[in-house]
Amino acid sequence: MKKDFYEILGISKNADAAEIKKAYRKSALKYHPDKNPGDKEAEENFKLAAEAYEVLSDPNKKAKYDQYGHQAFDGSGGFGGGHGGMNMDDIFSQFGDIFGGGFGGFGGGGGGPRRAKGSNLRIKVKLTLDEIANGVEKKVKVKRKVQAKGVTYKTCSTCNGQGQVMRVTNTILGRMQSASTCPTCGGSGQILDKKPSEADGQGMVVEDETVSIKIPAGVVDGMQLKVSNKGNDAPGNSIPGDLIVVIEEVEHEFLKREGENIHYDLYISFPEAVLGASKDIEAINGKVRIKLEEGIQSGKILRLKGKGIPSINGYGSGDLLVHVNVWTPKTLNKEQKQFFENALNDEHFVPSPEKSEKSFFEKVKDMFS
Repeated sequence: MKKDFYEILGISKNADAAEIKKAYRKSALKYHPDKNPGDKEAEENFKLAAEAYEVLSDPNKKAKYDQYGHQAFDGSGGFGGGHGGMNMDDIFSQFGDIFGGGFGGFGGGGGGPRRAKGSNLRIKVKLTLDEIANGVEKKVKVKRKVQAKGVTYKTCSTCNGQGQVMRVTNTILGRMQSASTCPTCGGSGQILDKKPSEADGQGMVVEDETVSIKIPAGVVDGMQLKVSNKGNDAPGNSIPGDLIVVIEEVEHEFLKREGENIHYDLYISFPEAVLGASKDIEAINGKVRIKLEEGIQSGKILRLKGKGIPSINGYGSGDLLVHVNVWTPKTLNKEQKQFFENALNDEHFVPSPEKSEKSFFEKVKDMFS
């Protein structure tokens, strides 16, 4: 089981942005590879801290994590916020500025170049309610920028291949050293040397690629999933960006989703309400037969346990809530009208709700409990 992000950084769920950044810097400096050469456990803790900071420092990601936990990002299939897809170059390219001038790149006392990262791509994937309930593998075609065949790069003379330039400023606290992305090479440490005619000014071409995305059951509309290294390339010795997959839920014709529960409106005739009936109703994975008792009242809600949407965190499934609506005919023939006129004075047709019958507001309360 993955460790809680708040526990990794040693902060509470109420921590603000400044506290999160301070806790990450403290943890990152403690486990930094330059301070712990060859220590695999320290390296793992360093990656865990970066993973936690990547999520908790982003308000949108933090909100999703607080609601859905780790499954909001990694689900299954190797995409998400997991550090399994984040190497040291990723961490330094994304969060290197948090270390200030005290440390350099990973591996070898701070002198190693840092690899630039390509830009992310974002796509929307439409899912039916059936696909959301069962999980699905989708194949999507994306247009990615990749380095052209035959392109060559040379070391950037501005930063000598480091991808960053160091600046020293005098302050009242003394001389302060800071690092920033090299303006010439954009952080890649390399600049274009030779390129084929079809490549752009950075030696890149656009190619179509089919990407397979495994989407876990229980995702929600607007949720974002990440497929590592399927975004755009960057020039030189770089790391590809990521493919951000935004979930878009397609509205079902009969079923309405509310979190993990599903709602279905069942309309029955007056005779069926009086005599009882067996009805086939729409469910996620096909039809389900239910039995209606004699004298069932309009507004009755039948709860079918476990027939809703699976929890994305693996905590079982929601329910299917069947709302019974007695359909009142708008036109009657002479005999039918006479029957109901006679029934007006019949005690069997006088409303007499039992004390056990719940009010409308109680039924609504039960729906959300």
